[in-house]
Amino acid sequence: MAYPISLADALTHPARGRASLSIGRDPLPVPLRRDAAMSVLDITEWFGETSGGIRTYLMQKAQYVAAHPELRHVVTVPGERDSVSDEQGVRMYRLRGPRIPRQRPYRFMLATRSVSRIVQHERPDLIEIGSPFVVPWIVRHATAAMHVPLVCFYHTNLPRMFSTGVRGVARTRRAISQAAWHYMRTLDRLFQVTIVSSAYSARELAAEGITRIAMVPLGVEVKRFRPLRRAHSADTRARFGLPEGPLAGFVGRFAREKELGTVLDAWRAIEQRTGARLVLIGAGPLEAALRAHPYGPRVLFVPFQSDRNVLADLMAALDVYVAPGPMETFGLAALEALSSGTPVLSVNDGGVAELVKGSGAGRLYVAGNVESLVDEAVTLFGGDLESIGRAGRDFAKAEHSWDRVFDRLFAVYGDVLAAHRAR
Repeated sequence: MAYPISLADALTHPARGRASLSIGRDPLPVPLRRDAAMSVLDITEWFGETSGGIRTYLMQKAQYVAAHPELRHVVTVPGERDSVSDEQGVRMYRLRGPRIPRQRPYRFMLATRSVSRIVQHERPDLIEIGSPFVVPWIVRHATAAMHVPLVCFYHTNLPRMFSTGVRGVARTRRAISQAAWHYMRTLDRLFQVTIVSSAYSARELAAEGITRIAMVPLGVEVKRFRPLRRAHSADTRARFGLPEGPLAGFVGRFAREKELGTVLDAWRAIEQRTGARLVLIGAGPLEAALRAHPYGPRVLFVPFQSDRNVLADLMAALDVYVAPGPMETFGLAALEALSSGTPVLSVNDGGVAELVKGSGAGRLYVAGNVESLVDEAVTLFGGDLESIGRAGRDFAKAEHSWDRVFDRLFAVYGDVLAAHRAR
């Protein structure tokens, strides 16, 4: 028998557990909350020890389910080895998978037999798929005889990610984009509904013929990410070797789609005109390239922080948060900055732009345009940052508490299940 460890222990020590456990062969633990009114299984490849938004979303959903005994939640993600962890109505299965090249910390989800066993053992009412590559097809195979409704949460802008990463003529990029959208429309046939977190994503999908959409904006821990932490900003900065004076920062994965190179291209001029230093907090495949950038020696680097309270302290210690990725489908880290009373400087495209416009708590620059980035940064640092930050905090509290988000999300699940049963 494979005895589960606690969910908290699994998150803190992901490799801990019985080394010989095989989810594909060994007996699985009895399902939790077997009388729950609704059981949801989440499965995604986009979950790692140092990943950001999707991990946060799933962990917050787990906390919500823990407080609602009428619900049951199963999370299935890749890991270094097979393991099972339980806590208050939530079970996490980690399936051993190889690392995805150049995409640390992510791993492939290839354990078809294990996924099938989990689905057949846990018997979820609904499955939410959070990554677009191998996982949807594994789940389709696993549920072929079960008639379990599938929904997709559109966390990743796959067509833009593929097409903008290609060097060459515009015709080639267009062809890649068209092929990616064709794949997305093929995937769409598997799902009862696609859930998006921004109007930007909803418009883009609808324009490509994906119209069965439900919009559920994501949330923030307003009691954790709050301006009161600014009172000890000096201590936080000292702890991490950050300087006094104006300070801007980014939190997240150092990856191509975040367009951090544009930020470094611009920051020498921004520092000269405002005195603002730049800190990058996190980890990722582009860290070496960022350190080697001509401006790299002036950039401050802080490792990924797994302690959410420490992360909240860092968010509150910034004067400005920088969100440079135009492909963000929402922008959880930017929302955490707004909730902390920290204004946001972002591109004029993607999900974060909606947060900045909705809150009035920041400035937007033209994506990829160094001159525009410099101008907007100088304007923002020259404004009343405290007043701008208060507007961001008010917006986060009023619109984006996690309880409100998951009330809405589980209502969408309920609608999907009702329609499925009616058929």
